[in-house]
Amino acid sequence: MEQALGRHILCELNGCDPEVLNNRKRIEQIMVDAALEAGAEVREVAFHKFSPQGVSGVVVISESHLAIHTWPELGYAAVDVFTCGERVDPWDACNYIKRKFKAQQLTATEVKRGVFETHEEVLQKIS
Repeated sequence: MEQALGRHILCELNGCDPEVLNNRKRIEQIMVDAALEAGAEVREVAFHKFSPQGVSGVVVISESHLAIHTWPELGYAAVDVFTCGERVDPWDACNYIKRKFKAQQLTATEVKRGVFETHEEVLQKIS
């Protein structure tokens, strides 16, 4: 059985509220709250508002990170939630963000990160 160090959700949010997507302080709060909702421990936060529109940012968590870039004019946000370990569920963060952005559609892909074989699997291959 494969083991993985972490889970990385690549989340596409469409039909979002453009006012939310262009509000740096609101997005920052939503992203921090999403990390906490998933059970993560927040370490650092950095967000930037672009001119004329759009926000990018990252929430560094003990378990890895949450990142975002928004296109308010398209009602679209690209969100990454990467968590390591078993304690934090990245899907909880994605679903929380979807609700707060009032997204009409969420499309996501989960990628296992740091995939490796167990010690027993390696031994089976060489025996």
